Amino acid sequence: MRLLKAQITKLALAGTLTLLFASTVVWANQVTSVMTSDVQANVTPAKALTMLKDGNARFVSGNATDYDYIAQVKQTAKGQFPFATVLSCLDSRILPEIVFDRGIGDLFVARVAGNFTNDDILGSFEFASKLAGSKLIVVMGHTECGAVKGACDAAQIGLLSTTLASINPAVTAVEGHNPRNSTNSGFVQAVSEMNVRLTMKTLRDRSVVLRQMIETGEIALVGAMYDISTGKVTFFED
Repeated sequence: MRLLKAQITKLALAGTLTLLFASTVVWANQVTSVMTSDVQANVTPAKALTMLKDGNARFVSGNATDYDYIAQVKQTAKGQFPFATVLSCLDSRILPEIVFDRGIGDLFVARVAGNFTNDDILGSFEFASKLAGSKLIVVMGHTECGAVKGACDAAQIGLLSTTLASINPAVTAVEGHNPRNSTNSGFVQAVSEMNVRLTMKTLRDRSVVLRQMIETGEIALVGAMYDISTGKVTFFED
């Protein structure tokens, strides 16, 4: 009996040590580093885009980075140096930091239903780019966008109607398609893509600060679409 108890105790101890070792290994592999001023300064607009593409590839393949968020919180407490800025939809399925596999302090993010822009967002992006050093602005729409569908159907629901009105120019700009409502998935997708392009145009037209930075190559502006069924982000090539 004593021998049996000794064996059980030994096995239990071995199991505890194994779990302890395993947890230590996981902790040791977690990423604790954050963007610094020096690292940000060496990121070009092209490099920033590559970093987002690589991050989305990791996310889609199931090889997302294991971040130690608490360690990153502590390291970013006294300053932030994001390398990119993302404008995306309010949709709960689209979290830029996650789909691009980035940690705390890596991205500036603005979210609004329909991923359009206004002066408040543009002012925020001017801060992100001109003062905080972000090198890239991404305007990201997504498939099956509820806000776009609402605009396609000319929905009237309280203040939401005012929000959807910001997407109306994209609805008007898309030619053809029948029917021209949310039952036509091709029409909805076309409006979603047009909305991204028109938002990019608005950004360039209304913000002198951002337009000048784009023209001098200090920052880049790109459009993208997120596929809610796959997690893949497709960047516009033009």
